[in-house]
Amino acid sequence: MSCNPFGVASLKSFPFGCRFMFLLTSALLGYIYSPRLDSAPPRWVNFAHGLLLFLYQTFDAVDGKQARRTNSSSPLGELFDHGCDALACAFEALAYGSTAMCGRSTFWFWVISAVPFYFATWESYFTNTLILPAVNGPTEGLMLIYLAHFFTAIVGSEWWALQFGKSLPFLSWVPILSEIPTHKAVLYLMIAFAVIPTLTFNVSNVHKVVQARKASMLLALAMIYPFVVLLVGVLAWGYLSPADIMGNYPHLVVVGSGLAFGYLVGRLILAHLCDEPKGLKTGMCMSLLYLPFAIANALTAKLNDGVPLVDESLVLLGYCAFTGMVTCYEGLCIGNT
Repeated sequence: MSCNPFGVASLKSFPFGCRFMFLLTSALLGYIYSPRLDSAPPRWVNFAHGLLLFLYQTFDAVDGKQARRTNSSSPLGELFDHGCDALACAFEALAYGSTAMCGRSTFWFWVISAVPFYFATWESYFTNTLILPAVNGPTEGLMLIYLAHFFTAIVGSEWWALQFGKSLPFLSWVPILSEIPTHKAVLYLMIAFAVIPTLTFNVSNVHKVVQARKASMLLALAMIYPFVVLLVGVLAWGYLSPADIMGNYPHLVVVGSGLAFGYLVGRLILAHLCDEPKGLKTGMCMSLLYLPFAIANALTAKLNDGVPLVDESLVLLGYCAFTGMVTCYEGLCIGNT
């Protein structure tokens, strides 16, 4: 059965790629001045991170309003808009990793942005509406991040490496958190007070819809499976890696995973637009096919005195190339539909 919901698509609003370039530029600055995201960049770079994120958010909002004002919004616009935002999660995670000197923890900052994004997209598949809490990531969340960039331009990135109890003395009484670096404390607090409540909200809304339709919640949850495989696969690779890919190549890990994530989100939105049956989407697994090779290559190091069959920097470049190719191919196929 063919599906072509894009026949009357008209993109008269601000080009998607232009605002995407703001965050791509930000990520490149982070790489140039902090290749492993564990050293302090110049303070003007922190300011640039904040400004570029502010511009991204502003043009994103203007883009949507312009599309609605000119009646040029379309399913194609929705697909590319959310696809752009999905990829932006990776690039902004790298920018924040640069500002806060997150190092290997940068991957986890990408995870806590990608997880709510995917679950919100999954929820909209069932509710046909993107329901955001009163306090949400696209507005207040991004505002806090660019304010953090601007703040760091004043105090310096080293502030984030201090113990939480020293960087914020009035919170030194908080157990456990007071003894760890500030950026890790922020990570744990975001998981506890932002990510978990948001996921609970998403799952609750989907459960209500599934119950009302007398459908299967297991089939609904099966649609999350490819995303879980992506996270578990990358974490397994990172754990087995003899080259410590999370610490030495955080940019490549996050970019490759972000591209795979963009593909998953795009396929999920496409399935929604085409009104496909609920359940596991095997086509979504295309972007995951590289991970078994990467994990197997890491395992060969255990049989060869710690040296993998293929240098892991090359494997990571291949990972980015593969996921980028799959994502671009999917976009071209949709664009030519």
